[in-house]
Amino acid sequence: MTVTPGFEILASIASGGYYVALRVGFAFPMEEVNALPPAWVEHYTIHRYMMSDPVIRWVYSNTGSIRWSEIDTDDPKQVLRQARMFGLRYGLAVAVFDGNKAGQRSFGSFVRPDREFDDDEISIIASELERLHNSKAPPTNLTAAEIEALRMVKDGLRLKQIAHVLGISEGAVKQRLKNARIKLGAKTGAEAMSLASSFSLI
Repeated sequence: MTVTPGFEILASIASGGYYVALRVGFAFPMEEVNALPPAWVEHYTIHRYMMSDPVIRWVYSNTGSIRWSEIDTDDPKQVLRQARMFGLRYGLAVAVFDGNKAGQRSFGSFVRPDREFDDDEISIIASELERLHNSKAPPTNLTAAEIEALRMVKDGLRLKQIAHVLGISEGAVKQRLKNARIKLGAKTGAEAMSLASSFSLI
């Protein structure tokens, strides 16, 4: 299994694979890593199990952690039974939500083929998921002026128009956009706008 940088600890404990979705907002995660067995991913996708998956239903309505064997939600399509047929025998679900205004939560599903996760492993996985969730938190140091400039660019205004509306020079607009890009850790203006949107800043 190829290990995504930053996910080494999760990969070392979840020897059967894992799926992590970070900062899931209205529909899509800011980042996701699917290291589950490809045959299971294909089977799961073809049969459209996501809406019926008791693990997914649990992580969207709870926070904390739970072994798959302890989930008492209905499983009408027998998703967990079928997972076992693909070697996903012992699983763990973890969900993190910090009360952010955007309603973004992070969650993961982790698997072992040999035994249940023990309490120490669960604690480590939960801490790692919380760390990853926090690492994708929006920056808090953007000024209102920088956010306003990003929003105006997103709305399609050119630098000259933004400068006119705000009553400042084009150079000042460029500086605000540059500051926002640096604070967001973006390489380009387009990436800065995308990140600001994903953080619900604009």
